[in-house]
Amino acid sequence: MISPLAYVDPSAKIGNNVTIHPFAYIDKNVEIGDDNVIMPYASLMSGTRMGNGNTVYQGAVVAATPQDFNYTGDDTIARIGNNNVIRENAVIIRGTFAGNETRIGNDNFIMTGSRISHDVTVGNRCIIGNGSQISGNCIIEDHAILTSNVLMQGKTRLGAYSLVQGGCRFIKDIPPFIVAAHEPIEFYSINTVVLEHAGFPETLIKHIAQAYRILYKANTSQHDALLRIKEQVPGSKEIDHIIEFVASSKLGLIH
Repeated sequence: MISPLAYVDPSAKIGNNVTIHPFAYIDKNVEIGDDNVIMPYASLMSGTRMGNGNTVYQGAVVAATPQDFNYTGDDTIARIGNNNVIRENAVIIRGTFAGNETRIGNDNFIMTGSRISHDVTVGNRCIIGNGSQISGNCIIEDHAILTSNVLMQGKTRLGAYSLVQGGCRFIKDIPPFIVAAHEPIEFYSINTVVLEHAGFPETLIKHIAQAYRILYKANTSQHDALLRIKEQVPGSKEIDHIIEFVASSKLGLIH
C-alpha cells in the first residue's frame, strides 16, 4: 500500500507488499525490496538500496548526503540488508566517493537518534543504541552492541559480540567478545552474558578469557602476547579471530 499523501519519485523501484505511509519521502534513484514498511515522515534519499522486511520509523533518513568536506556530489549508495529496524530520527549517510557504499547488514536494530556516517560497514544482528554516533569509515562486526550515546570515532573497528557501555567514546579499536567501559575507555571484562545467550560453550568462553588475560594482563608486548595466545590457548575460529583482529589493527587497541 502506497499512500497518495506520500511522495514517491516515478523512477523509484518498489517491491511487493511495501507499505509507504502518508508524508513519507521516496527520492529518485531509490530501490526498495519486498515487505518493507516506511512510516510517516521517513525519507529514503537518492542512493538507497533496501532489501526485504525492513521497517523505517518516523523522521528517519536513509542515504543522507555525506557530511564530509571531500564529498563532491558523486552518486553513492547506502545499502540496507534485510529485516532491519531503523527507529525514529536515525540517520544513515551514504558513501562519499563514486563506487563507495555505506553498508548495513541484516537483522540490526538501529535506535532513536543514532547516526551512521559515510562509508561505514555494520554487520548482522547489531544494536546501535539511542543517540550513538558512528563516524566515517568505521567497521562494526556481527552481533556487536553500542549502548546509548556512544561516540565511535572515524576508522575505528568494533569486534564481533563486543559491547560498549553508555556514554563511552573511543578512538582505537575494540577487539571481539569483550565489554568496554569507563572514561577513558578501557577493557572491562569478557562479554560473558551475551556469549552465553548466544550459545557459546563454557569451555570456549574460558579460552576467550584466557586469551585476553594474556593480551591485557601479561605485561608483555602485543607481538609476544599474540605468540603466547597461539601457543597456550586451544585453537578455535574465535581465538583465530581475536589474533587476526589484533594483528591487523591500524589504530591500536583500547587500553
